[in-house]
Amino acid sequence: MEEARFYKKEPDQKVRCYLCSHRCLIPPDKLGICGVRKNIDGTLYSLVYGKAIADQLDPIEKKPFFHFYPGSRSFSIATVGCNFRCLNCQNFSISQIINEGGQIIGKGLKPEQIVESALLNRCESIAYTYTEPTIFLEYVLDTAKIAKPKGIKNVLVTNGYITEEALREAAPLIDAANIDLKGFNEERHLRLCGAKLKPVLDSIRLYHDLGIWIEVTTLVIPHHNDSPEELDQIAHFLADLDPAIPWHVTRFSPAYKLIDEPRTPIETLQKAREIGLAAGLRYVYTGNIPGEMGENTFCYQCHTLLIERRGFFLKQNIIKEAHCPNCGVKIDGVGLG
Repeated sequence: MEEARFYKKEPDQKVRCYLCSHRCLIPPDKLGICGVRKNIDGTLYSLVYGKAIADQLDPIEKKPFFHFYPGSRSFSIATVGCNFRCLNCQNFSISQIINEGGQIIGKGLKPEQIVESALLNRCESIAYTYTEPTIFLEYVLDTAKIAKPKGIKNVLVTNGYITEEALREAAPLIDAANIDLKGFNEERHLRLCGAKLKPVLDSIRLYHDLGIWIEVTTLVIPHHNDSPEELDQIAHFLADLDPAIPWHVTRFSPAYKLIDEPRTPIETLQKAREIGLAAGLRYVYTGNIPGEMGENTFCYQCHTLLIERRGFFLKQNIIKEAHCPNCGVKIDGVGLG
């Protein structure tokens, strides 16, 4: 165990965790909503620090990041636990293990070992992913502090439920984040994942304002968030914030407690892409349908094909020094070529 950061002691040995936007008030011997932060005699502990449930190499496109060092490799890390209860979670066997009555598991892996593995495998970045990295942020930050001076970038794949206080402290060490935006309706968002929508919108704005490169992913689920009206709301929210934010609209497949809905029709994703572009976004991608045109990067000015992809892999990248070789316009992103 490791004493947690981002908490305050309260009367009667209770503690107030302010790591995520649930801001749990935790009595003695109880856990926060995430299931991995415990109050022991008035002190909050992280139960997953140094306990990796997953560590493996991934293409950065798998996160997905399409405008952050495309074609590079990322060393991916996760612990068990999550502060959301998504009905459709594809990683529920590790994210919801505590809520399903399981135990905290994971192999001992120190921050120094994570960085060593990333260097050994010539990774451009370390990705904190698969479950929700906010709930193991102490582990993230201690790893990032070692990685950053060695030239390794640090990226989050996150639900965006971090508090302003925690994000401001983490920001100097975080290079990029892919943030899930699961919809634009407060009631449905709460029903789908057990958390409010507004804190996610607030953190997307804050990530952007802090200068962290962000990409946003919306898993489009039939009968939940797939109406043209809701997709248009998401698109305009992002375009109003910054038209350079890449938006990934990805295909849903039945999983966990949402097995009665069909897979997202390809036509729905194509329509979502059209909606995003019409709203003014420069880059809108369709995901989980390899071979579909919407996974490629085009110049937003002259429409030249710049990066051709097949699933998570690049077939070509003709961007030169972050500019379109045809018309010369700057292409938004980090480490594009």
